[in-house]
Amino acid sequence: MTEREICGVLPVNKPAGMTSHDIVFKIRKLYGTKKVGHTGTLDPDATGLLIVLIGRAAKAAEYVTAGKKVYRAGLRLGLTTDTEDTTGKTLTTCDDIPAKAEVLEAIASFKGESLQVPPMYSALKVNGQKLCDLARKGITVEREARPITVYSISAEGDGRDYTMEVACSAGTYIRTLCADIGAKLGCGGAMSSLFRTETGGFEVSSAHTLEEIEALTQDGRDALLIPTEKLFSELPEVKLPAFYERLAKNGAEIYQKKIGTCHPTGALLRVYGGTGFFGIGSVREYEGGSAIKIVKFL
Repeated sequence: MTEREICGVLPVNKPAGMTSHDIVFKIRKLYGTKKVGHTGTLDPDATGLLIVLIGRAAKAAEYVTAGKKVYRAGLRLGLTTDTEDTTGKTLTTCDDIPAKAEVLEAIASFKGESLQVPPMYSALKVNGQKLCDLARKGITVEREARPITVYSISAEGDGRDYTMEVACSAGTYIRTLCADIGAKLGCGGAMSSLFRTETGGFEVSSAHTLEEIEALTQDGRDALLIPTEKLFSELPEVKLPAFYERLAKNGAEIYQKKIGTCHPTGALLRVYGGTGFFGIGSVREYEGGSAIKIVKFL
C-alpha cells in the first residue's frame, strides 16, 4: 500500500456484525493509509457512532476528551446470561416481571454517580489479558469496581422489553447497567441491543455508512474528513506568537507569564500557531513557574 499524506476525523455509522477493528481495516484500504485508529470500541453486535482517526489524527486517540457518551439500549427483563446480553448463555429466567411503574422507577434510580464492576465479556485488560479472552476460556477473575456517572436515563416499553436512552461517562458498560437494573428488580435483566448516538462531541447524524464511503471517489472520501482539532473542541485554546511557536515545536516549555495566560496545572490545551492548530499542550509546574509543554504534535 502506498501511504497517502492525509489527516482527519471520520465519523462512521457502524453496522452490526463487524468489530471496530474490521471498520479500521476497511478504512485503511479506502483511504490508502495504514495510519488509521479509532476511539471508543463498540462490540460486534453494537451499532452506531464510531470515531475513526486517519493519518496524524490517529496519534490523538489517547488524548481525546473522555466526555459524555449517549446510547439507545434495549433492556430485556426476566433473563440473566453469562455475557449480560441476550447473545450469551442463559443462566436464569423469571416470569415474575414487575409492573411498568416499578421498572421505570428502578431505571431512573441509576442516574448519578456510582461504582460499577466491569463485565467479564469486555475488552478491559487484567494483567495484560483481555477479560473477554479469559471469559471464553471459562476463567473468571476479580474486577475492581470503577466510578461511573449516568448523567441522564429514561425508558419506554412494557412487559419484558424496554428501550432506554442513556447519557453516561466514558467507561460505563451498558450491558452491566442492564444486568444491575434487572438485579435491583429481582427478575434479572440483559441488554438486547445497543446503538451509540453520541461520543467525543460528535452525533451519529454526522456519521457515514461504509456503503456511502465506498460509493465515493477518493476526492469525495477526503472531503468527508473533519479537522483533528474538532476532537478537542472542549479544551481551552492558546495561540502562540511566532517566537514561542518555534520554541514549542522544538520541545521547549512555554512559561505562561511570558504569553499572558493562566491555565491551571494539569490542564490540556489546544495549541495554535501561525498556520493553525498543531498540538496538545499540558500545563505543568517548573522551577521557573507554570508552563505549557506540547505533549502530542498533530
